[in-house]
Amino acid sequence: MNNPFDITGDVALVTGGGGGLGARFCTVLAANGARVVVADQNHDAANEVAEDLVRQGYEAIAVKVDVTDVPSIEKGFDTADSHFGTVTIAVGGAGTAAEKSALRITPEDWRAMMAVNLDGAWSTAQIAAQRMVRAKSGGAIINISSILGLKIHPRLAHYAVSKAGVIQMTKALAIELVRSGIRVNAIAPGSFETGMTSGLLASTYGKTIIARVPMRRAGLLNEMDGALLLLASKASGYMNGSILTIDGGHGLVIP
Repeated sequence: MNNPFDITGDVALVTGGGGGLGARFCTVLAANGARVVVADQNHDAANEVAEDLVRQGYEAIAVKVDVTDVPSIEKGFDTADSHFGTVTIAVGGAGTAAEKSALRITPEDWRAMMAVNLDGAWSTAQIAAQRMVRAKSGGAIINISSILGLKIHPRLAHYAVSKAGVIQMTKALAIELVRSGIRVNAIAPGSFETGMTSGLLASTYGKTIIARVPMRRAGLLNEMDGALLLLASKASGYMNGSILTIDGGHGLVIP
């Protein structure tokens, strides 16, 4: 019986691939057969991830991509095309987070959050889709939202709005792109400890968040592997516009 989770022959590009969840995504996709493009604003970090994958016997390259700059994203996809061919799995993993009272969020705070989390996700997905359509390759686009795109928590208004936008974007693209053989789905993680979130989760405020999680802990990076691989592979062939929550039940109790 064929393995429905096998993605051998696919080309996967992961933004934010230089660390945290993004680096883990790169490893999972490579281990299951994909040729991986590690895309990150920090080129040294992306190189480190790619070189580690190559040492393990996988095919991977690093590209410097700033998701707030459309030409930078285009250049990353150009490099992927020239090395491996059309990207058929695009993961919008780049993101930023900050805690701040709604009354103290400045226009600059707001714009910076949207530029990475929403605008960057949109541009990455749109460019990936345009190239899949042009190549008639089909593919899978996986956006990374958050449980706070579905629920809300105090002092994270601009973050929650950006991630809610990713969810609606996912659904809108899912409707428009499916006739071109492109499925668009999203993962909505709860609290996972990464370089971006470790400071927040270690704070008094972060501890109050974890205290609300029924499992009473943050998620482990490998606990998102199954959802990622499901959405990237033919195992989810009839999933389109789905939002998978991986949060230890946090969404059940967020006020």
